[in-house]
Amino acid sequence: QVQLVESGGGLVQAGGSLRLSCVASGRTFSNYAMGWFRQAPGKERDVVASIDWSGGNTNYEDSVKGRFTISRDNAKNTVYLQMNSLKPEDTAVYYCAAKSSGVTVAIRTPTWYDYWGQGTQVTVSS
Repeated sequence: QVQLVESGGGLVQAGGSLRLSCVASGRTFSNYAMGWFRQAPGKERDVVASIDWSGGNTNYEDSVKGRFTISRDNAKNTVYLQMNSLKPEDTAVYYCAAKSSGVTVAIRTPTWYDYWGQGTQVTVSS
């Protein structure tokens, strides 16, 4: 089993920035596709950004393009989500997800992923 632990969430004013981190256990992180998802109260979990095993292929939902950046450091077993120009509508619990795969396409479908972190709360005030 892969263990994922998110951190970096918090309260920030609109226009501010946060960087989320997700640390994965195990030796095989380098071949795991990763994704960031978020879930607001009463709403379904939706993709924010995804990244393939190499880090060379990424995908973003339209609402965060140009504001968020997903990246990974395989040597540190860590994936990041840099969030800039935050808006109140970005408020949600953010989850890290992983799947062992060598695909070279960033997968956006939540059900494709096998492992999930516990989530970290991001609150953007107006």
